[in-house]
Amino acid sequence: MSGLPTRIAVAGVSGSGKSTLAKRISEHLDIPYMELDALHHGPAWTPRPEFVDDVRALVARPAWVSELQYAAAKPLILERVEVIVWLDVPTPLTMYQVIRRTLVRRVRRTELWNGNVEPPLRSIFTDREHVVLWAWKTRNRLRVELPDQVAAHPGVRLIRVRSHRAARRWLASMTEASPVA
Repeated sequence: MSGLPTRIAVAGVSGSGKSTLAKRISEHLDIPYMELDALHHGPAWTPRPEFVDDVRALVARPAWVSELQYAAAKPLILERVEVIVWLDVPTPLTMYQVIRRTLVRRVRRTELWNGNVEPPLRSIFTDREHVVLWAWKTRNRLRVELPDQVAAHPGVRLIRVRSHRAARRWLASMTEASPVA
């Protein structure tokens, strides 16, 4: 790979900070960012029927930064991505971040995507897909799946960072002379 990558995906479990890192990469490299959650979630948290077509259009662009998530989107992303930055932070940190983020969003009634807001906090006991439960249930999934997914796409470079500090250092190292140091 010569020069800086122009198609970058950030992988990580829910709450790891992948969207935040993707935005930072986008700003640092001046590459458009598209948040997959915004494409996926329609009103009332229903999946948008256009989701796969939207992802297909996104990855057809010459330059983009996004997250590597959603089973329907991953194959499309993996076919076009140059670099995957795997934000593999410790589970206690991820759980702290996802719980804090969920609480803050709920208390502030922050509008997320297409009019959606975090559900009542009690839904953690009734919704099997609640983001906090999902983060816990899937906390080790990438460690099993991601290396095999990348191996099936030999042109993809995987960069595993195990802390936010390491992610910041990697991003700061992005220069023309050292594209993915």
